[in-house]
Amino acid sequence: MQPLTQQNHRKSSSERDLIQGCSRNERYAQHELYNRYCDAMFTTAYRILSSRDDAYDALQDAFIQVFRDINQFRMESTLGAWIKTIVVRTSLKLLKKRRSLELTALTEVNEDISLHIPDSMSGDYLEKAILSLPDGYRAVFLLTEVEGYSHAETAQMLGIAEGTSKSQLHHAKNLLKRRISAFVG
Repeated sequence: MQPLTQQNHRKSSSERDLIQGCSRNERYAQHELYNRYCDAMFTTAYRILSSRDDAYDALQDAFIQVFRDINQFRMESTLGAWIKTIVVRTSLKLLKKRRSLELTALTEVNEDISLHIPDSMSGDYLEKAILSLPDGYRAVFLLTEVEGYSHAETAQMLGIAEGTSKSQLHHAKNLLKRRISAFVG
């Protein structure tokens, strides 16, 4: 395989080429990898942190870890999924550090709350409603409902019990439901 140079960097679009280039600290591969994933990863960090500055900090820290640990990627998932896991964990660490993330163990919740989003509601309003949730509610809601992690995975990432994850999600949905009802009403 040819080394990645400015002339042939556009040819290295496969994940394997990017991984190999990044593992050799090739700037073009690192730049391409960053450009390919930075927007989606920034969005993930921003949703968790609800601060652009914090999201940029988390994104920077996450990509430093990605480039440092790229040799540990075992191709058991997509590269994007691996990077997203790093971004989520980095964002959660920053959230805990800067805001003392409070997740309280509440009683077990069996009732599932479904959210109905009216067609008249803008995506911006919904985004603002989600970002206005208390940190613990927002973290669990985003990890389970948006990112698709299970309660067990969410609990592990946040260092909480699985039941706490479920109760936080229940309360987040209740709060969102009230805010959506206020929008409609």
